[in-house]
Amino acid sequence: MPAPNKTAPTRASVAAFIAAVADDARRADAKKLDKIFRDITGEKPALWGPSIIGYGSYHYKYESGREGEMCRTGFSPRKANLVLYILPGFKDYAPLLKKLGKHKTGKSCLYINKLADVDEAVLRDLITKSWAWMGEKYG
Repeated sequence: MPAPNKTAPTRASVAAFIAAVADDARRADAKKLDKIFRDITGEKPALWGPSIIGYGSYHYKYESGREGEMCRTGFSPRKANLVLYILPGFKDYAPLLKKLGKHKTGKSCLYINKLADVDEAVLRDLITKSWAWMGEKYG
């Protein structure tokens, strides 16, 4: 039997987690991102694992048979940068990424140093499209 997913929703307070972010600027960005994600998703966040603020959830199942739950979207205010979880990935979002501003991407992670580096309207559009895509794919 496969091990359970380490990244699962907890009962920890999202507000307390954000308040404990050491860097003032990172904490302010986390508060603003929380508002943006709440506005777009209409969801109250949960702390997934020790450091991901997630909105909504979905059930996945891989061809290998491994399955679990994960947040539908979210972010983490890490020391090095803000990490936003855009779970569909980025191949369909190239035009938006060109207009976004300073960022890096991973498979489904968008890395931003600070919110001031990006166009907030473009960021909102990216999150909105990702949220809708996940809803269409996973219900």
